[in-house]
Amino acid sequence: MNTENRKKDQIFQILSEKETVKQQVFNASRQSFALLKKTLKDLVAEYNNELKDKLDTDQLIPVYSDLGPFEAEIRVAADVLIFSLHTNIFEFDRDHVIWKTDYLKSDINNSYSGVISVYNFLADSFKYNRTDDLGYLIARIFVNRENRYVVEGKRQGRKRHFSSVPLGQEEWRMIIENALLYTLQFDLLIPPYDQVKIASVDLMEQKISHSKVLTGKRLGFRFNSDDV
Repeated sequence: MNTENRKKDQIFQILSEKETVKQQVFNASRQSFALLKKTLKDLVAEYNNELKDKLDTDQLIPVYSDLGPFEAEIRVAADVLIFSLHTNIFEFDRDHVIWKTDYLKSDINNSYSGVISVYNFLADSFKYNRTDDLGYLIARIFVNRENRYVVEGKRQGRKRHFSSVPLGQEEWRMIIENALLYTLQFDLLIPPYDQVKIASVDLMEQKISHSKVLTGKRLGFRFNSDDV
């Protein structure tokens, strides 16, 4: 077999094996994200029904929004949680502890994962179009072709391996409520004086016009030190 035919066979093999697996992972991730959206919607409806007689203002009532096929959000009080499905498929790096599990040793194709990220932003960042404000990644969920998952992030535990059960509505609810609890307890800190003691004319003019001052919950602080 000549070199050109060998290369062609390798390309065909990759397309028929690896890329097929990646397509399966993507389909599983899309289905899981759809279930996430349903869980978010149901959870918000449940919370609203129970909170409407307990809160003094509707501004504290959670609001769910579907932002398209790859994004959804919940707004709660002064915070926004954005759930985002990446359109590409990833594999864990070779030094990751997950490769030591029997699950991946039995079939390395189980490592390919879709990624759903959860970000926390301030609601005012969007309300006042403060495009320089900072958001924080507070959770990542990895979903493989068998709909088994790994979750990492704030208050999400220390699991470093794929779950033994599929990612269902009960699992999504636990992930969402952990993220919500962390977000509501993750307060906006006053940044260190030296971080904000100098301001440009442009920044001040923007502030006067649009209330734009760079803001983030841990501006000037190490976010990973708050990893609890």
